Amino acid sequence: MTEALTFVPATSQPGLLATGVAAALKAWPVDSGDIKVAEIDPDFADTAQFCEQYGEPLSTSANCVVLAGKRAGELRYAACLVLASTRADINNRVRRHMDVRKVSFAPMETAVELTGMEYGGITPIGLPDDWPVLIDTCVIEQPYVIIGSGLRRSKISIPGAVLAQLPAAKVLDELATDGS
Repeated sequence: MTEALTFVPATSQPGLLATGVAAALKAWPVDSGDIKVAEIDPDFADTAQFCEQYGEPLSTSANCVVLAGKRAGELRYAACLVLASTRADINNRVRRHMDVRKVSFAPMETAVELTGMEYGGITPIGLPDDWPVLIDTCVIEQPYVIIGSGLRRSKISIPGAVLAQLPAAKVLDELATDGS
């Protein structure tokens, strides 16, 4: 049996958002009325479990991952947002965009420390200003997507096109590949 989600305006429930996410939403010059948040059971924060528990298809959920790469001794970070039904093309498309020789997922502890968010709740909203947020075109084409809130105990619903307005957003065609 699936549980029902109750979404409310995100700015009205800052306690359901990581501190940096709440601050970013408050400062973001977009109409935040379409950005909603719902409380969830943190045991179901991981995408596959969330979708099963709450009856959301993978095609409306988007995963945000923190990536790290080096170039000339400089460590570079980026975030990547793709639909949960796909996989980010990290070794080609992302690596070239970051202009690094090798890219990998940032270690969990590093991602949590640098973002101020909980692992399993990392979201593209409220990330460090100098990180590019690479977003697959398929994400912004969705009427809405479900993303993390910075916390494991809630999820954000946001129109896909609004994500393209993030300050560091870089929308890329073919950033993601088939999830199989």
